[in-house]
Amino acid sequence: MPIFIKTLFCPKPLIMKILFCLSYFFFVLNLLSCNPKSENQALVFSGNPIFEGWYADPEVILYGDTYWIYPTYSDEFSKQTFMDCFSSKDLVNWTKHENIIDTAAVVWTDSALWAPSVIENKGKYYLFFAANDVHQGQVGGIGVAVADVPQGPFKDLLGKPLINEIVNGAQPIDQFVFKDLDGSHYMYYGGWGRCNVVKLNPDFTGLVPFEDGEIFREVTPDNYVEGPFMFVRNGKYYFMWSEGGWTGPDYKVAYAISDNPFGPFERVGIVLEQDPEVATGAGHHSVLHEPESDQYYIVYHRRPLGETDRNHRVTCIDKMEFDEKGFILPVKITFEGVEANPLGE
Repeated sequence: MPIFIKTLFCPKPLIMKILFCLSYFFFVLNLLSCNPKSENQALVFSGNPIFEGWYADPEVILYGDTYWIYPTYSDEFSKQTFMDCFSSKDLVNWTKHENIIDTAAVVWTDSALWAPSVIENKGKYYLFFAANDVHQGQVGGIGVAVADVPQGPFKDLLGKPLINEIVNGAQPIDQFVFKDLDGSHYMYYGGWGRCNVVKLNPDFTGLVPFEDGEIFREVTPDNYVEGPFMFVRNGKYYFMWSEGGWTGPDYKVAYAISDNPFGPFERVGIVLEQDPEVATGAGHHSVLHEPESDQYYIVYHRRPLGETDRNHRVTCIDKMEFDEKGFILPVKITFEGVEANPLGE
């Protein structure tokens, strides 16, 4: 009997070790439950596409502490009669603002609105748009609308196109309004493989001539098709555009770098294109710089894998990075998108 009792109980040092291990286990478990990097509080990503629906030609901009995206409603041309926009505080959670402008508000349109470009000026919010698939002798081209708040509703500013005519062979579409370092506003635009730049007057009601007296200055780089975009980084002007056909898988974005906003723009290379494992037709983009850092984002449209309808395009976002010489690194398009980035935090 004494032998049985002796084998039934563990030695005292072993009991102490077991109790210590159990205490340490529950301590670690409790610590993990409070850790901000635990699984329950993992980093949140936007995902791609970043919001539901068929949307293309997205323009991204910061207004105060809010991110905004203004896209084309991507459908048959005759159904692109309105525009929506989207706002977010963190690049992840987006609010849809419906019907910020439509063809009923633009009396000179007879078909579609597309490719918005937006900017704030003197407390007002301006939306530049392409309307009608204008050819020589027709009414259409680039219009401008204005609103008191970013989500509109926007009203036609002029009652007519700002640019109607074909100049230097450039169809007046795909406009981008750029504010230069000295406060001047320029607009880059053009389809049919040609690109012009014009200077806007202070209230956006007309164009003013350059120093040499010309109003339209051609700045077409090699392989340009459409969708121009401009930004400045470290004193250099980065001019970007779309190449290929917007209906096909080879749509892509290329860029050039110059010391001034007028070029010459010598093509550096491709920065955004399809990935057969992710999506096709990646193009017609815009760029966002988060002002508190050197973080850049590229917002663009692409066609989901297996999608054959040319109008079925979705809006996506990915990081855009630079090498030590200031060249843009090829963008990796993803399903994950980008990490949440609340402004001011």
